[in-house]
Amino acid sequence: MKIKLDFENHVCIVTREDGDPKFRRSGWALPESTFLYHVQQELKKQGYDVIKKRMWKDGHMVDDTQQYVRTRRWGSDPLGNTEFAIYNTCYAVYDAGEEFDIYGEVNLGLI
Repeated sequence: MKIKLDFENHVCIVTREDGDPKFRRSGWALPESTFLYHVQQELKKQGYDVIKKRMWKDGHMVDDTQQYVRTRRWGSDPLGNTEFAIYNTCYAVYDAGEEFDIYGEVNLGLI
């Protein structure tokens, strides 16, 4: 899994590499949840201090199942950027994990 954070255009591009898993529903977890977990783990390997969380728990008025990956605290980005969050901008339309399986690439929102 290759992740490119484009802060200028506010997009996170995730591209498939050989050996990446398929993201399917497992029990109660949606493919997008597992996909975002893998995005979180890859960002941690790159040195980012990030967590995966449900948006509504941070006070956002969204669906109670929507999740995102964000920095743990201000100033934790090794590239000198401040806090950021990665989320599926089309959450109500498609599941990012399923889109990644079909197309091998998915664009996520970056704020």
